[in-house]
Amino acid sequence: MTQTVRKFLNDNPVARWSALVLVASMMFFAYMFVDVMSPLKSLLETSRGWDSGAFGTYAASEYILNVCGFLILAGIILDKMGIRYTGILSASLMVIGAGIKFIGISNWFQWTDFCHWLNSWWVAVPGSAKMASLGFMIFGCGCEMAGTTVSKALAKWFKGKEMALAMGLEMAIARLGVFAVMWIAPIISAQFRHSVVAPVAFCGALMVVGLIFYSVFCVMDTKFDAELSEAGLLKKEKDPEDEFKVSDIGTIFSSKMFWIVALLCVLYYSAIFPFQRYAPNFLEVTLGVDAATAARLFSCFPILAMALTPLLGGFLDFKGKGASMLMLGSLIMIVCHLSFAFVLPAFPKAWFAVLLIVVLGVSFSLVPAALWPSVPKIIDEKVLGSAYCLIFWVQNIGLCLVPLLIGTVLKATGGYLVPMIIFSSFGVLAFLLTFLLKIEDKRKNYGLEEPNVKKKDKKEDEK
Repeated sequence: MTQTVRKFLNDNPVARWSALVLVASMMFFAYMFVDVMSPLKSLLETSRGWDSGAFGTYAASEYILNVCGFLILAGIILDKMGIRYTGILSASLMVIGAGIKFIGISNWFQWTDFCHWLNSWWVAVPGSAKMASLGFMIFGCGCEMAGTTVSKALAKWFKGKEMALAMGLEMAIARLGVFAVMWIAPIISAQFRHSVVAPVAFCGALMVVGLIFYSVFCVMDTKFDAELSEAGLLKKEKDPEDEFKVSDIGTIFSSKMFWIVALLCVLYYSAIFPFQRYAPNFLEVTLGVDAATAARLFSCFPILAMALTPLLGGFLDFKGKGASMLMLGSLIMIVCHLSFAFVLPAFPKAWFAVLLIVVLGVSFSLVPAALWPSVPKIIDEKVLGSAYCLIFWVQNIGLCLVPLLIGTVLKATGGYLVPMIIFSSFGVLAFLLTFLLKIEDKRKNYGLEEPNVKKKDKKEDEK
């Protein structure tokens, strides 16, 4: 008897990869906006009076509300309301936050009574930095919520398919935003008489485009859900046992593997994203080049990451070795940051700096490519959104505190030696956690070293 195989929207390669492009484009624009101020640090000092401490406060502000509990709420919203509602909400928050940040650094805002009032308290941080930080806080809520929503969306659309490759491509497209903004921000700034406002306005407008793109994805996802519902694979009313409960958060927190992955995540990313904020200025000081040249040099950071992450995702899908990739990525990061601390200042050559930056990008391919597709293997699907958000929450604690720490240390020491040693120490701790991860995986057989795409039996192939 011949059984009819039902085809769904995500079985169409054009449809599912189009869905990937739409959600990844939103993250591409978000990554551009996150780092639009990084190449402008020196200009902010001269035009807005931001010192390293003020810049560190601004950089940390992206994560403050997330650390205060918003990401936990975001996980609950995601599991309760789904990827469409949460994605639109997160994109809208990014647009609102971008608008407030634009107001904060605009020329006219400096002369308003509100800015003068902001200047009157906590005088170490200018009013423009306080307003920009408020906008960045709101943007950060949307950005982190969007990151978890996109991960769950791809897990849905690529379930049983090229999930790691899809997540790798999404990360590669997003990181292209870092490369793009390191070139575009100085160029736009120079075109508008060394303005800090014009690059922020340009990237803010792109956030509106990102919201539109995600809205198009929502239309596709609605159609996909309708197909699943018609086939009886999507229940309108969930079984009480399958329904997400707030108490499930306690179950996630009680998982040993969750804490290993979460701590590995916070240590690794604390040595990457805060470094990204300061890297152009670090190269400017260490190599003795101007800000635009330093930004272009650092723009090489995501190049190998963009190329390798999808390839590594494909390798993970068909060959496995996820835990080993995490270990290798952490080791590469340690070597790179120690080289930034001790070797590059003694041998300040641009080509050597680019080499170190590109190799660090290899690390940035290995770890995320293996980390995020591994989470569905250790966490139940009904709480997957909350698990991603809780991992991001733990990560955000580090990403909030580390820029403040680096800004304070940089202001106190006047150089980048100690900050680079701090970054490398995070790598050492992350490397130790990869050993624990491999041990626990071997004990409980989570399959982190196994491929995502299971090979068919020979008997099945013969059929």
